[in-house]
Amino acid sequence: MGEISTKIKTGILFFIISIGIGTLFFLTGNNTGFKFTRQPPITKGTKAPDFSFPDLDGENVSLSDFRGKIILLNIWATWCRPCLEEMPSIERLYNRFKKKDFVVLAVSIDTQGKKVVDPFMNIHKLSFKALLDKKGSIQNLYRTTGVPESFIIDKNGIILQKIIGAYDWSSPKIFQYFKNQLEKPYIQKGGYG
Repeated sequence: MGEISTKIKTGILFFIISIGIGTLFFLTGNNTGFKFTRQPPITKGTKAPDFSFPDLDGENVSLSDFRGKIILLNIWATWCRPCLEEMPSIERLYNRFKKKDFVVLAVSIDTQGKKVVDPFMNIHKLSFKALLDKKGSIQNLYRTTGVPESFIIDKNGIILQKIIGAYDWSSPKIFQYFKNQLEKPYIQKGGYG
């Protein structure tokens, strides 16, 4: 009986200490040394955060390298079935507009990097630019909820659209949307975040 009583007392003491620590964090906020910052969402109309990742040839590629172009940023992984489903339509969109001021940047979050991404791109005959983010840092940077997620970015680095999940990128409506965006003049202003 005494052993059970000691365990209960220890549990209650631990609970009280936990509540006290939680209250301390709540009442003192940033004075505790911890920062509780809330990132604004990445939404339509915000600056696209810049990044730099290696491509399949090992060359570093930054989002800001494509200022003046319309960008489809696609965050994906080889193990993602919806990603696989939308890739052929991304390829058709890319082939339709690649000679214009348009680029696809497909950032893979596969931890094995080139070892799995290169064969995937070859097997599925995908010719747009694949970038390698083995640490998945783009997910934090763009505050994604999963894969695939895509962002349409205008010539000045402003996000025009955010699409969660797989999408048909080769419908007539989408082709017309990109045609309209590409016809807009590039007036240098703002820039990447």
